[in-house]
Amino acid sequence: MRTLIRAAVYRSRATLFAFILLLAGGVGAYLVIPKEANPDVTIPMMYVSMALEGISPEDGERLLVRPMEQELRTLEGVKKMTSTASEGHASVMLEFDAGFDPKLALQEVREKVDSARSELPQEADEPIVHEINVALFPVLSVALSGPLAESELVMIARRLKDEIEGIAEVLEVDIGGDREDLLEILVDPQVLDSYGIDYTQLFNLVSRNNRLVAAGSLDTGAGRMAIKVPGVIEDLDDVLGLPLRVSGDRVVTFGDVATIRRTFKDPAGFARINGQPGLVLEVSKRAGANIIQTIEQVKTLLAQAQPLLPAGVEIDYIMDQSTQIETMLSDLLNNVLTAVVLVLILILATMGVRSAVMVGLTIPGAFFAGILIIWGIGFTMNIIVLFALILVAGMLVDGAIVVSELADRYLHEGQSPKEAWINAAHRMSWPVIASTITTLAVFMPLLFWPGVVGQFMQYLPATVIICLLASLAMALVFLPTMGGLGREGRQPRTPVVVPGLAYYRRLLAWLLRRPGLTLLGTLGLIALIYAGYSRFNHGVEFFPDIEPDSAQLQVRARGDLSVYEKDALLREVESRLTGLTEVKALYARSFAMADGQMGSDVIGVLQFQFIDWYLRRPARAIRETMLARTADIPGVVLEFREQQMGPGGGKPVEIRLSGNDDQQLGLATERLRSAMSQLGGFTDIEDDRSLPGIEWRLEVNREAAARMGADVLSVGNAVQLVTNGLRLASYRPEDASDEVDIRVRLPRHWRSVDQLSRLTLHTPRGQVPLSEFVALTPAPKVGTLHRVNGRRTVTVRADIAEGFRLDERLGALQQSGVELPEGVVLTLAGENADQREAAAFLSTAFVVAILLMTLILVTQFNSLYQTALVLSAIVFSTAGVLMGLLLNGQSFGVVMVGMGIIALAGIVVNNNIVLIDTFNQLRADGMSPAQAALETGCLRLRPVLLTAITTILGLMPMVLGVNVDLPAPALGIGAPSTQWWTQLSSAIAGGLAFATLLTLLLTPCMLVLRAERKPSSRER
Repeated sequence: MRTLIRAAVYRSRATLFAFILLLAGGVGAYLVIPKEANPDVTIPMMYVSMALEGISPEDGERLLVRPMEQELRTLEGVKKMTSTASEGHASVMLEFDAGFDPKLALQEVREKVDSARSELPQEADEPIVHEINVALFPVLSVALSGPLAESELVMIARRLKDEIEGIAEVLEVDIGGDREDLLEILVDPQVLDSYGIDYTQLFNLVSRNNRLVAAGSLDTGAGRMAIKVPGVIEDLDDVLGLPLRVSGDRVVTFGDVATIRRTFKDPAGFARINGQPGLVLEVSKRAGANIIQTIEQVKTLLAQAQPLLPAGVEIDYIMDQSTQIETMLSDLLNNVLTAVVLVLILILATMGVRSAVMVGLTIPGAFFAGILIIWGIGFTMNIIVLFALILVAGMLVDGAIVVSELADRYLHEGQSPKEAWINAAHRMSWPVIASTITTLAVFMPLLFWPGVVGQFMQYLPATVIICLLASLAMALVFLPTMGGLGREGRQPRTPVVVPGLAYYRRLLAWLLRRPGLTLLGTLGLIALIYAGYSRFNHGVEFFPDIEPDSAQLQVRARGDLSVYEKDALLREVESRLTGLTEVKALYARSFAMADGQMGSDVIGVLQFQFIDWYLRRPARAIRETMLARTADIPGVVLEFREQQMGPGGGKPVEIRLSGNDDQQLGLATERLRSAMSQLGGFTDIEDDRSLPGIEWRLEVNREAAARMGADVLSVGNAVQLVTNGLRLASYRPEDASDEVDIRVRLPRHWRSVDQLSRLTLHTPRGQVPLSEFVALTPAPKVGTLHRVNGRRTVTVRADIAEGFRLDERLGALQQSGVELPEGVVLTLAGENADQREAAAFLSTAFVVAILLMTLILVTQFNSLYQTALVLSAIVFSTAGVLMGLLLNGQSFGVVMVGMGIIALAGIVVNNNIVLIDTFNQLRADGMSPAQAALETGCLRLRPVLLTAITTILGLMPMVLGVNVDLPAPALGIGAPSTQWWTQLSSAIAGGLAFATLLTLLLTPCMLVLRAERKPSSRER
């Protein structure tokens, strides 16, 4: 090691040029690295969607879901299979085990789907396999609203969609609230009856006259001519001219018996922005594209298009991730800068200007070298990477401080600058390397964290490992080179004066005479802290609760309501909440049927985009105002959902009830909900059972129908005229990107339940009323059916009331003894399952880290006792973690505090390694154990305090929730970017502060205690 250090110092020009190259490369990498809020994680989920128009949920389960499940259940690596069947649609969701290969899994799923296709009904649409990719989620939502006709607003949105998709960085644009085009043919049944035209004839006539005929070519010998028979429907006139019947010399066309118009399919919901009808353009970026630059280009394009739009059209930005990212990056970068400045001030005050400047240069050196590597391996600059930089801001200088402090002592003893820095770097090389490797050993297992949470958080250990390796090069190569540039021939200087050293020496000497009592006192203090935390703790949670930028209000109502009635209820709620000064955009969306992520009784949602957090009340206070304004609206239940940060989402309580008997499942669900209500602490309880309602069934008497020359298909075609319309064919007009259905249906005033009993059917015996062989009967309505791993399942979800804890409430619920019917199985899922999975991994990672550190420490000290002594500091420091959480009023976050304890383990051992190494050296020089322990404590006081305080200072802005904007200058308190990391920072800062006291006071006593028990043993 000395040879490498000496070569770097004596070839200082080449070494410093390499340092400058690293800085320049890091600055360039920071400018071009993609920036985003959350990391781009691969969600281990895919789903298969199947559609068959008009199919009932029961038939969808039997004919679509079960055959598909039968094929997909043979796939390897499937963790959970969730299926749903609703009217006209079915899907199967696959969740894979951690570490799956997305490309291979996608290929295998498609192969299984192709195999299952032959088992599905021929009338069903082709099954589609969807891969869930966070990178494809929208990064910008642009709202278009104004007092325009719906068709005009749709055309404007589609034109803007085409223009935005022309930007290279934009992957695609979806139009939220877009209506599907339809060519509608309205016919009067009496007119068709008068011409004797049947629905089957309509279908055959249109399909046979909407064909692309490949007629070939004709070679006459004098030339070759292509022959074409134009027969594809291209516009409205083509449909109007289609012949229906020949009456003498007169041809009856569609234009004679029907009204044909270009319109949209029946609305499945309505959208409004700030009270005006609107649509939303949801913009997704390409993988690897810079969000900030992409959104800036989209905004520039929209700004140029604004003057060309009709008067009254407004453009609002409902969701803009670039603003969130810029704010978060700015806050976190300010915290990085603040941490660096605090560290430099401390070093300047204790080590002098020259040493402070040199040690300070290693921080940006390690930062930019780390960013260069991060960019090189394909990482993005996100909130996890930025916090990792804050976390290591104080750790980066640990090795540099140790080397610099010893070099400073050598300089005071009269050595030349080059020799002083070479000797200091060589003397501390192995302690510094060992302490760095132990820290790396702690973070290394976190790289293998499974699942979505692991992919989300793995950026932190990877960034820490990269930056610590860079700091090792800074401390042992670049720092000695810079220090060796000092002038030769300086006279020996006065010894270094450490403030408070005399008081510390007297205290340590007193404790060294009573090592056993010191140990007992320490254990008593730790027990007291644990007891205090068990009494006054602030609960357990999965991820931190962050002040949101947006929120959602779900409006629930029950009954067989039309989409227009649902929208009227939503308008009532919307009118009460319009005009809140703390809301800059209000997006209202009603729908006929909620998607699978919401309760089946949700009729609409109100999406609120709040103004900046420092200009408004907390979201909870705004929520109370909203609920108070809408408390007297009858028939609706309102549920407030805040924006979720991190990989979690949904309600924390999720309990699955599985069985094969629907009645038993319903009974079990009622008992479980009743128990939850009686216990208290659970709010917004819901389940996904089918809502009560009525459906009408047309029971066909096949024998009577056969006598009349009719069948079930002809009856179904007649019924479709009253409902969604009978699909005749499709065509692709110039102004549409997809095929447009051609449907024939009855005029609006004919569409009613009564009309079903008055319909007639054209048969060989003439026009026959359907009532002759069809019975119209009401029956209980079946909504969406849910299956998990091949069994019917009902899922009960709930929120946790304020003042209660998830783990405590679930424990109380399990102890309440809910009696479940025979055959019903209860499974805890949701956040509780995620907590258990994360806690299990973090516990395993902690054990692995301890074992790796043990191996490194035994190699370093060749002493099991000294190794155990260092490891005991890790266990004792957990008391400091709990103390930090208590003092800062933080709950115990499974992910954040768990990571904090593991990270703390790597930090705590550093000072103990250097201290014990010094003790062993002094013992080898012949000192007694007590004298060696006393001198070790005094020699290592300054570097131990400096390394600990620099790390704590670097985290202090996050601990206090303070955001210091030094360039402005400005001070912010409680920013969302700091709330995210307060738990982890409090855990590390509290644990490190406590562990530092143990290192300086308890560790020397434990070394003496061992030596007194075995005076003849050598401690190395």
